[in-house]
Formats: sequence, C-alpha cells, structure tokens
Amino acid sequence: MRLILASKSPFRAALLKGAGIAFEIADARIDERAVEDALGIDAAPEDRAQLLAETKALAVSERETDAFVIGCDQILALGPDVLHKATTMEEARRRLLQLQGRTHTLHSALALALNGEILWSDVIPAHMTMRPMTPNFIGHHLAVVGDGILGSVGCYQIEGPGLQLFDAIDGDYWTIVGLPLLPLLKQLRDRRIIEA
Repeated sequence: MRLILASKSPFRAALLKGAGIAFEIADARIDERAVEDALGIDAAPEDRAQLLAETKALAVSERETDAFVIGCDQILALGPDVLHKATTMEEARRRLLQLQGRTHTLHSALALALNGEILWSDVIPAHMTMRPMTPNFIGHHLAVVGDGILGSVGCYQIEGPGLQLFDAIDGDYWTIVGLPLLPLLKQLRDRRIIEA
C-alpha cells in the first residue's frame, strides 16, 4: 500500500525517512489562510491545526486513490493569539522579541486519509518557554541561522542553534519539529500500513 506525506516540509520528510518509513511526497496545494478563516477568528488553535492537517490529507487523498495520506500542520499559540510564519527577517526579529521570556504552545496535528475519507486525526501540544534575551542576542542569532528560519512558525529550529533560545520544553522532539511520530507510527502499525 502506498503512503504519501502531504507536506512540503523537508523536516517532516527527514523525520519520516529517519524512522525507516517508505513514502512519497505530494503538495496538498491548499490555501491555508482560507481554510483557517472558514473557522472564524474565535476558533481554538488546536481546532485550526486539526482542520489544516485533515484538509491537506483529504486534498491529496482525493487525487491519489488507494494510497494512505498523512496530513500535518502546526499552529503556534501565544496566549489567545495565533501566530503564523514570518515572511521577512525583520518580522522574525520582532517574533523572537515577542516570544522571549514567555511560554507558547505548538499544536502539532496529524491526519490519516484514504480515498477521500479521514481515518484518524489527533493534535498533540508542546509547551515552549523561551528564556529572556537581549535584542543584540536575537540579532546575532538571526544572523547565524539565516533566512531559512522563515520556514518555522516560531522563527527557531530546536534541532540547531535555536535550542539556545529556551529555558524549558514540555513536549517531545517530534511534536516540536511538526510530526508527532509515536502516535503516527502506532496508527500505521495498527492499520498494517507498516510492519508491526
């Protein structure tokens, strides 16, 4: 049975590959902001993440029949506010200034679809506490990591120098990177998509 990851994220693909899973990649080709807007401004961050993951899985599943499709998404919530990816390095600088010294939550959602039907979905949170930082440190950090950081909703990557930004992390590594592998692998085994 074919397995497809409906994500353009190289980090998610690397995690799945690292787990020894054979899969293909397909772009879901959805307008994420339009999907979120359909929920309304008062929608909970975890509901936004779940809807996006399910929409991505369904979009690919409807094109790729008889293939299991993994959809995933991650929403960053700072208190009641949902934050999206920064588009410029100046915006990334402001984001890190906003997050420093505070705890935010990453809601990582997964969905598994087959032939246009959601078989399973889940949302797993991770709570991230950034340490207080000076504007000079943030500027230096961004100069070191470069504009590749714009691919991360929090403007950090804990698998590299971004780990230095944190005082505490409550959640597993895979959830933080955006693909909660343990619940996903269990679903794939339970459904005999991978060897049990």
